[in-house]
Amino acid sequence: MPLPRLLTRAGLSLNLAVGASACSGDNPVEPPAGSGARLQEVAVGLSVPLYLTAPPGDSRLFIVEKTGAIRIVRDGVLLATAFLDLSSQVSNGGEQGLLGLAFDPDYATTRRFVVHYTDLAGNTVLSRFQTSQDPEHADPTSEQVILTQVQPFSNHKGGQILFGPDGFLYLGLGDGGGSGDPDNRGQDLSDLLGSILRIDVRGGDPYTVPGDNPFLQSESPEVWSYGLRNPWRFSFDRLTGDLYIADVGQNEWEEIDVSTPTDGVGRGVNYGWSIMEGAHCFRGAGCDQTGLTLPVFEYSHDQGCSVTGGYVYRGSAIPALQGHYFYGDFCQGWVRSFRYAEGQVTDETSWPSLAPGGPVLSFGEDAAGELYVLEQGGRVSRIVPDP
Repeated sequence: MPLPRLLTRAGLSLNLAVGASACSGDNPVEPPAGSGARLQEVAVGLSVPLYLTAPPGDSRLFIVEKTGAIRIVRDGVLLATAFLDLSSQVSNGGEQGLLGLAFDPDYATTRRFVVHYTDLAGNTVLSRFQTSQDPEHADPTSEQVILTQVQPFSNHKGGQILFGPDGFLYLGLGDGGGSGDPDNRGQDLSDLLGSILRIDVRGGDPYTVPGDNPFLQSESPEVWSYGLRNPWRFSFDRLTGDLYIADVGQNEWEEIDVSTPTDGVGRGVNYGWSIMEGAHCFRGAGCDQTGLTLPVFEYSHDQGCSVTGGYVYRGSAIPALQGHYFYGDFCQGWVRSFRYAEGQVTDETSWPSLAPGGPVLSFGEDAAGELYVLEQGGRVSRIVPDP
């Protein structure tokens, strides 16, 4: 999987992490437990569910399976037939697979959506599809390849794609794999790997590069920010526009980065890998940190081993959770949250009631802003009020 090391230890290949501590230092003490929320089962029997999303204003849930299919939950029922099945053209080893899905902001009119997968050679493919006249089925013959990227190893694929508040598509790519970033791709602006890309797939064929991207004169003008090892899920806060990135660590630290509209939402930011792992020099003390943006939050492998990024809660079902950013750890299977505002992390909270009982593969967000937890065992659950 493109997940953190998490899938590596589960037959996939991701980066794992456990526990939570602010960047001021490691704190192996578990945060106080929260209450008032629990998991409600939505679907079971899925094939390694890696992502959940929905088109704007649509009550259905679209679930991405690592093995190559996109499934729909409509009115609480998992439909028997896949919305789209790419299993014959998707590689499924390690951290490979069908990794991401994003609906055009005007999907109700355009019926277009974008997927991110690894092909049978293990390389990254970003493709556009069209939904057929039947709203429950995409047209598999409509595929238009937007972008491809050769992958040197089988792990660290990233996987997240989403349309930002600006209408552009953001794509996360890991450093291409190999322990310790052997080819220094995290710091190489001639390479798309180890970066978040920002492209316009709505106004170009197959895409154009926005004119305010920060590296227009480089060999990779698509790059928006870089210095990432394996961003296993990033998201925009739908209220503030803040960008949260969960980046899986190597051997010691898991990190969460936050960029706000005030600082350009990550424009041109170097998050430090592989000079840094979290807020720590990776190859020994005394590294040059000039120009690097360090995480707002990190936790050590005393607590976990592969961070799974989530979302800032902006739903209406549980008002007390408004503003909490939820994240998990693949290895330890816990779910935690914190608030971030004015450069400060506060209200760190542990949620035993939201731990699924196994590895946390991913989180999801529906059109109404409610959140979901996806488990390696094939179950998807909604976070709901606990009376």
